[in-house]
Amino acid sequence: MKKNRRTFLKSAGTGAAVFAGGSAVVEEAAAQQPQTTPQITAQTRTITPIMTAAVEAKAPEALEVLDNQRPGSDFMVDVIKALGFEYMCSNPGSSFRSLHESLINYGGNKAPEFITCCHEESSVAMAHGYYKIEGKPLLVLAHGTVGLQHASMAIYNAWCDRVPLMVILGNTLDVTVRRPGAEWQHSVQDAAAMVRDYVKWDDNPVSLQHFAESAVRAYKISMTPPREPVVLVADLGLQEDPIKDEKALRIPRVTLPTIPVGDLSAVKETAKLLVNAENPVIVADRSARTPHGINLLVELAELLQSAVISPGVRMNFPSRHPLNQTEARVRTIAGADVIVGLELTDFWGVVNEYRDAQVRDFKPIVKSGTKLVSITAGDLYVRSNYQDFQRMPDVDIAISGDAEATLPSLIEECRKLVTADRKRAFETRGRKLAEARTQQMEAAKVAASYAWDASPVGTGRMAAELWNVIKNEDWSFVSDTEHSSRWPLRLWDLRKHYHYIGGAGGAGIGYGAPAALGAALANKKYGRLTVAIQDDGDLMYAPGILWTAAHHKIPLLSVMHNNRGYHQEMMHIQKLANRHQRGLDKMDIGVTLKDPPIDYATVAKGMGVYGEGPISDPKDLGPALRRAVEVVKKGEPALVDVVTQPR
Repeated sequence: MKKNRRTFLKSAGTGAAVFAGGSAVVEEAAAQQPQTTPQITAQTRTITPIMTAAVEAKAPEALEVLDNQRPGSDFMVDVIKALGFEYMCSNPGSSFRSLHESLINYGGNKAPEFITCCHEESSVAMAHGYYKIEGKPLLVLAHGTVGLQHASMAIYNAWCDRVPLMVILGNTLDVTVRRPGAEWQHSVQDAAAMVRDYVKWDDNPVSLQHFAESAVRAYKISMTPPREPVVLVADLGLQEDPIKDEKALRIPRVTLPTIPVGDLSAVKETAKLLVNAENPVIVADRSARTPHGINLLVELAELLQSAVISPGVRMNFPSRHPLNQTEARVRTIAGADVIVGLELTDFWGVVNEYRDAQVRDFKPIVKSGTKLVSITAGDLYVRSNYQDFQRMPDVDIAISGDAEATLPSLIEECRKLVTADRKRAFETRGRKLAEARTQQMEAAKVAASYAWDASPVGTGRMAAELWNVIKNEDWSFVSDTEHSSRWPLRLWDLRKHYHYIGGAGGAGIGYGAPAALGAALANKKYGRLTVAIQDDGDLMYAPGILWTAAHHKIPLLSVMHNNRGYHQEMMHIQKLANRHQRGLDKMDIGVTLKDPPIDYATVAKGMGVYGEGPISDPKDLGPALRRAVEVVKKGEPALVDVVTQPR
């Protein structure tokens, strides 16, 4: 390519502001990047590829090159840069080969930087975890039909978890240009069809201008609550064909819409209920959309001295706060006279107790007359086929709007109504809740001490030992706790938004390891110590994520919860065997990872990750964790394999 080629952006950092006007903005290029390979001969306009020794003696084939013309994928990179993506996660695929080449050569492999993944599901799950730390989407490229099939489970997890991310899917729509063979199997008429039920929006642009507008539109849609994944299709011809008229192209400004806020009259009615309640309870699910969301919930709870329950889907409320009554959820809900749910996916499940027995049944937890108020953006967007919206609750007030954005007005309306008498009543209630919280924390410490010296290692001991080595660091815990008896939520002091990111959303196994790495990638620039308790079965879905951690030097401490099986599924089989009265002697079949047991430390070492274990003596755990932390603090990933009790 010649030095006077055109480019759409002066530099990678120009951003969307360049495109504020309605007319095309086309800038002359800065200095051309040096061409190290391949060799270009001006007279013949041929490329001499770098070859292996075995074929170097053969005459190189003359390949046509673009002379003073740029491929459409260069403009696509300009669009991607305008959207501000820091990273792009992908397993390579030929259906987006031109976009790949443009990202690394024209785009300089910076903003976004290419993160190489060994599986498309891992790519999307990394984007999932990244968002829950950084608060903005990460880009994913996926290859044709098969790449999207691999990625689909992780996209569904993000859909259920209300997480925005953008997937660009390669495809070759024109049958007359498809290469014979695999390109036919990897191409499709409607590329996004298989995930359309669980993405918020998708499009198949037919021109470069169409791509620019749809990419900006997709980003805005994804980032508007309820936030969800989006998919764009980048046709191979659109990527590879030369740009015909650069001056006619423009990138729309990226202007995110304001966050929808709940109706003020309904907010005032809710404030009256809360201020006059004897035992108000606030239940927060995906409420804290930003770090400020935690502060707002603390402010409201302390104003009212109200009990707060945060089930663990997000970091909504400090774990050791005196008003945190999560560990006494059923008792707290049963005594409530007003319950306000913030971004609850399953309000029905909060106020009812479900029994999975011979005959499935349920009973209400709440007492008669309890007022239920829902504040959620979830009501603004519901799909029918994949039913993650749970059963319909009988609420008294349904406020459609983002909970975090609505909290300031709710706080203000409550503050207006608080009298001196109500404030004294609030203080009395707060003291009782604080006493209850102290008892809950002491009970958790006692429970964690059971089987303290047992081998395999108890999950309470594992969480306590891990807390002991990270508590004085700027740490971030980036894995779910459901399979380890929620010990970190019960024992640790979680206060900041990055102290905990919750689970998969769709309960899809294979999320944990790559999501933790995506969160670690986001934490890297802040210098935080990122730690995860890693389920063994989850890691085995796509263990290549360990190589990605080593290759890109992403510091993450993975502590293996190696109970050598899919224990939750084992409990289901045990329940049914009891129900059918057939005994428990065959419970290992199909649900264990034994014979042979997997040595995860050796697996990690084989991927280039520091590994220790398997550790089955709890006395060895603390020293091993301290050594691993030192490795991570130097900027490298580390894994400690702990052979554990089932839960």
